[in-house]
Amino acid sequence: MKAIVNGIFVLEGATLRDAAVLFDEKIRGVVAPDMVGDAEIIDAGGAYVLPGLVDMHIHGYLGEDASDGKAEGIRTMARGIAKNGVTSWLPTTMTVSIPELERAFEAIRTVKAESERGDFDGAQIMGINAEGPFINPEKKGAQAGEHIKPCDPEFINKYADLIKVFTVAPEMKGNMAAIRRIHREHPEILISMGHTSATFDEAEKAVRAGVRHVTHLFNAQTPLKHRDPGVVGCALTDSKLSCELIADTFHVNKALFKLVSELKKDKLVLITDCTRAGGMPDGEYSLGGQPIFVSGIECRLADGTIAGSVLKLNEAVRNIVLNVKRVPLHKAVRMASLNPATALGINKTKGSIAEGKDADFCFADKDISISRTILRGRTIYQA
Repeated sequence: MKAIVNGIFVLEGATLRDAAVLFDEKIRGVVAPDMVGDAEIIDAGGAYVLPGLVDMHIHGYLGEDASDGKAEGIRTMARGIAKNGVTSWLPTTMTVSIPELERAFEAIRTVKAESERGDFDGAQIMGINAEGPFINPEKKGAQAGEHIKPCDPEFINKYADLIKVFTVAPEMKGNMAAIRRIHREHPEILISMGHTSATFDEAEKAVRAGVRHVTHLFNAQTPLKHRDPGVVGCALTDSKLSCELIADTFHVNKALFKLVSELKKDKLVLITDCTRAGGMPDGEYSLGGQPIFVSGIECRLADGTIAGSVLKLNEAVRNIVLNVKRVPLHKAVRMASLNPATALGINKTKGSIAEGKDADFCFADKDISISRTILRGRTIYQA
């Protein structure tokens, strides 16, 4: 048994001082400091002790990309994001060819099994996020238009053991029927609408068909207008929908963070949408087979189209804290931990510091910089 002491514990509904957390692979309890007995002591040194963060939408990091189909690249990503406090994640593929997707899925399957066994010091893979190819060419953004295709329930069936979430444009021919079938046959898979030109009415119809999530809110979808609320209007007003937010202050103006957080509450999920340029210097990289150009927090195609990000998930939490007045730290952290875990249906074991859940933690200072990450009781990163 181990015990974390001398920390400020960020729980589901509050922060707690003068406490200790007992754990082995699982969290055994949040107790008074004098109740740790002969447990091995881990001194947090006054740091915030957060639940391990959950990044459900990340394409790449440290020069690697989930669509490359390379197991070693996935391992590199998993180790890299552990330094950002991430303990659970979904490698996220792009709109590439079906053979490329299948190679990528098999590489991810291999590393997922390794991460479940604890065979390397990296964040645990919980499944796959397939962002495409079932999207609308008009809203493809940085995705490769030549590989876009109608939603295929048979493809989803083939990889239903791996796919936790996928993106679809519900207005495209045949896609609404596919949504209904997939939701009926695989209710555990989170169906997300994104890269879509759907009207408000079409978006509402998609929710009735089984859509429960919105891919990177505001980006690559119909905007909120007073007579045509669009996908954004549906996302903000429908309580069934969880919503992703790229809180890098570039994809979405920071002035909107407060509005979105107040409307969506526990349905708001912070993501990175990070590319292979994450953790790397400015310069030229690639995304979905297309060159992207990185300068500061901006990633763009040659024509100026926004193409993913270089955001780290702990930085997203920091940006919420800095830009949403009076938001409690536990609520900002929840957006990157329990909220995504709940959206993905893994909240029984992930997402918060609570008895019986996996012993996933990260230590952070007041700027949410990470000094230590623990996955299922084992340190996978220490500064």
